[in-house]
Amino acid sequence: MNFRRIGLSAAAAIGMALLIAPGTALAARCGNNANGFESWKQEFEREAARAGVKRRGLQALAGARYANATIKVDRAVRKAFRGNVNSFMKRRGGATIIRKGKALKKQYARLFADIERRFGVPPGPLLAIWGMETGFGSFMGNQNTVSAILTLAYDCRRPAFFTPHAIAALKLVDAGVITAKSVGAAHGEIGHTQFLPGNVLKYGVGNRNLRDTATALMSTANFLRGHGYRGGPASSNRGAIAGWNAASVYQQAIIIMADEIDKD
Repeated sequence: MNFRRIGLSAAAAIGMALLIAPGTALAARCGNNANGFESWKQEFEREAARAGVKRRGLQALAGARYANATIKVDRAVRKAFRGNVNSFMKRRGGATIIRKGKALKKQYARLFADIERRFGVPPGPLLAIWGMETGFGSFMGNQNTVSAILTLAYDCRRPAFFTPHAIAALKLVDAGVITAKSVGAAHGEIGHTQFLPGNVLKYGVGNRNLRDTATALMSTANFLRGHGYRGGPASSNRGAIAGWNAASVYQQAIIIMADEIDKD
């Protein structure tokens, strides 16, 4: 499971909303259970259409269901980052991520060399994020992406943050990047390194198919570069790592693992 970027500031969330849906008033009323979800979808359909969502995206919206599993995960989100960095890394298998990361760095040496040349990001932080998020692609989630992200946009806890990502998810359906049946993590994250839909739109490279290893790693490097990564070790680029995840303990773990992977 993946609980990234939940701490994005209100100002940043509003900025993303303006970027993805200029001129759109986010007026649909929120709710705290499934009872109002279907009527909310009808309101949100009008917002989505004004934001530029087309037929396939609107059809995916119409077919979305309230995701109880997503709400259950979201309510437990703060527990994911409890304790210090050592306990966090132990729970998340930090030693295994480092060991396997070093092996994959050799296996994909040509790909990582190309990524570093193009984006200025070395293998370590990409491998640390990849390992932390999905165990190097071993589990990318089993929740319906559209339903999960729409449920969070409807939920009263953080609608301002998730609404632009919901619009983005519907636009990804329009573009054929995902479908109404695509699955991912509980918060609507997609692919090997678990991008939220708005970040797929903004930082995804090529065909934006983040279930493809190379595309996911290049897109992650593009994200980090977009957040200030300027070459060198992760420990010299803490701001860019913080852009990936707002939790301090997560940032510390990624930096420790990344620098260790890049030592050899």
